[in-house]
Amino acid sequence: MESPLRPNSKWIQFCRRNWKSFLVVALTLLFIQDIFGTHGVLAMRRSRKEVVVMQEQSNSLAEENCQLGERVQDLKSDPATIEEIARDKMGLARQGEVIFRSPQKPHEGQNESGEISLHPDSLQRCHQPKK
Repeated sequence: MESPLRPNSKWIQFCRRNWKSFLVVALTLLFIQDIFGTHGVLAMRRSRKEVVVMQEQSNSLAEENCQLGERVQDLKSDPATIEEIARDKMGLARQGEVIFRSPQKPHEGQNESGEISLHPDSLQRCHQPKK
């Protein structure tokens, strides 16, 4: 009778006979995990694409933020911009001027959906290095 601490000789023979198969199965499972796992190649590709999209969104938002900052600065200090808004939006006129209204169409500073477009100079100022 064999001792319970001593490994079964049939088990040892089975392992020796099939060690290559065990190795192939283990390596195959690791390979599949490496490709399709939560941190595998496919997940990394997906993450890289998401990073690129987020960087593009971030750059777009930074550009929009810069343009809006320039627009705010113009609204605070540029007399021509202030006058344009006073005339177009509020219908104000200088003393002695007469305002003639035509049927509504998008204002020069607006697109078809009614959104205010930014001044072309704002784009140039956003791309200039800050002093």
